[in-house]
Amino acid sequence: MSFVFGPVSSRRFGLSLGIDLSPDRKRCNYDCLYCELKKADPIAFFDSPIEPDAIIQEVEAALKTCTPNVLTITANGEPTLYPYLNELVDRLNAIKRNAKLMILSNASAIGVPNVSDALSKIDIVKLSLDAAEPIAFKKIDRPQKNYSDLNAIINGMIAFRKRYKGTLAIEILLVDKVNDTPANFEALALALKKIAPDRIDIGTIERPSAYKVQAAAPERIRALADCLKGLNAQIIPNKHAVAKQSLNKSAILELLKRRSLGLSEAESILDQSSLELLNSLVTEGAIVVKTQGGKTFYALK
Repeated sequence: MSFVFGPVSSRRFGLSLGIDLSPDRKRCNYDCLYCELKKADPIAFFDSPIEPDAIIQEVEAALKTCTPNVLTITANGEPTLYPYLNELVDRLNAIKRNAKLMILSNASAIGVPNVSDALSKIDIVKLSLDAAEPIAFKKIDRPQKNYSDLNAIINGMIAFRKRYKGTLAIEILLVDKVNDTPANFEALALALKKIAPDRIDIGTIERPSAYKVQAAAPERIRALADCLKGLNAQIIPNKHAVAKQSLNKSAILELLKRRSLGLSEAESILDQSSLELLNSLVTEGAIVVKTQGGKTFYALK
């Protein structure tokens, strides 16, 4: 399958069937320091978009073989740049059965009316807000100039929260000596009180990134959590009870094609036979083990 991947176990959302709107290459209006995708100049427009028909056909086929908790709209980049998002959301809602529809977005286009309309029809909207202080925002997210107005993004999130009836989650990813500053923590606390999301997830680098940056220290992560007391903030990873998966060779390679897999993450989501197969692929040289920032990962060679 070109657009659908998984399902994979998410510690926060259960069994997730992914829908990648940009499977061939990165299309994003940010060039985040921590991104696990290869470096690429940020873009303003989504070129050569896939027609919704092709995506829907793959999702329908996948749903005949699995029963996910969530259908997750994502991309090798930013999914809200996809020009047919509104139509796609309507059609996914029509076939999702008992699953919830979720999207992972950097929130950069939240103030665009057709984007906001599409997101309002999704069960779970998960937005990133790594910084609410302008200097930290430009350092960590490196936005394309058309999407660099931080005040507009935050105000768009506030306005969206007022109309949105689903579950709104905000994720903050901290990078050492970039956005883990007291000034950014204070700004985030003020902004998030106004946005009032249902929950806030705080984390740091867990996979190899395109740039040589380091994970934030645990004490800095706890410091931000302290600043956000009363806002249902939690430090990632929290333990979400999901059954361990049994994956064959092709499924493991397809997963690693999409993203690297941390050693501890593999142990938490894969059953024993899958772990043995994973390590045999290392022995064969099909995949490699890498270390970055003190963390160990499985990745394609």
